[in-house]
Amino acid sequence: MKRFFGNLNFSVGFALSLLVVIMAVTSLVWTPYDANSMSPRERLQSPSVFHPLGTDQYGRDILSRVMVGAVNSIIVGLVTVAIGLSLGVMLGLVSAHYGKLVDESIMRLSDLLFGFPAVLSAILITSILGPSVLNAMLAIGIFYIPVFARLTRAVAMSVWEREFIAAARACGIGEWAITWRHVLPNILSPLLIQGTIQFAVAILAEAGLSYLGLGTQPPHASWGRMLNEAQTFMALAPWMAVFPGVAIAWAVLGFNLLGDGLRDTLDPRMVRLR
Repeated sequence: MKRFFGNLNFSVGFALSLLVVIMAVTSLVWTPYDANSMSPRERLQSPSVFHPLGTDQYGRDILSRVMVGAVNSIIVGLVTVAIGLSLGVMLGLVSAHYGKLVDESIMRLSDLLFGFPAVLSAILITSILGPSVLNAMLAIGIFYIPVFARLTRAVAMSVWEREFIAAARACGIGEWAITWRHVLPNILSPLLIQGTIQFAVAILAEAGLSYLGLGTQPPHASWGRMLNEAQTFMALAPWMAVFPGVAIAWAVLGFNLLGDGLRDTLDPRMVRLR
C-alpha cells in the first residue's frame, strides 16, 4: 500500500474515485430529496441552503439527481468492462494459444469491431432494439471486446515464451491447465490497468449516449441526460449544466488517474524508467 499511495496519480485518482463511490452508495439509502419528485413551485431555483445545487425545470433537486446518477454511471462502467473482460480475455487467450488461422480470424474480427466506435454501435443497436441503458451498455461492452482481446493476446504471447512455461510443459501439464495456472495470473496486472482506464471511458460514453437520447431514459437520473435537459435553460439556470458536467469530469479524471497510477506502479517498464 505504501508503494501505491506513494504514487501521486494513484493517490489523487483514488481519492476522487472514492468520493464518487461514496456518493453512489449513499444515494442507495439516502438523498436530500426524492430524485424524481417534482415541485413546480420550486422550479429553476438557484443553489441555496435547501437545495445546495439548485433545482431543475421540474423542481427536482439537482444534488439528489447527481447522487443517483453516480449509481447509474458506476453500474454502466462495471457491466461494460465485465462484458469486455470476459469475452475479450477468452478470445485473446484462445488467439495466443492456437495462433495461425485461429489467431488471424480473431484479430480480423477485432479489426471489424474496431471499425464501429461505441457511439455508432449504440446508434445501430438502439435503432433495432430501442433506446435504453441496457442497450447502451451492450453497445459499449461489445466495443470493449477487441480492446481486451488484443491486449490479452499481446501479453499472453510474451508469457508463453517464458522459461517457466517450458518447465510446466516438461512436467506434463496440459496446455489449458498452463493457461489458467500460469498465463492468466501473469497477465492480470495489465488487464486491471486497462479495465480501470476503460471504466472511465465507459462513464464518458454513457453520458454521451444519454445526452443523445440513446442511453438512460426519463425519469431516471443520468448525468448525460441532465446535460441534455439543461441545454434549453443555460441562460436561466446554468447550474443545471455545471454540476452534472463537473460530476462527469470528476469521475472520468479520478478513474483515469487511478489507472495511470496502477500502470506506473505495476508495469515493470515504468518501474525501470523511474
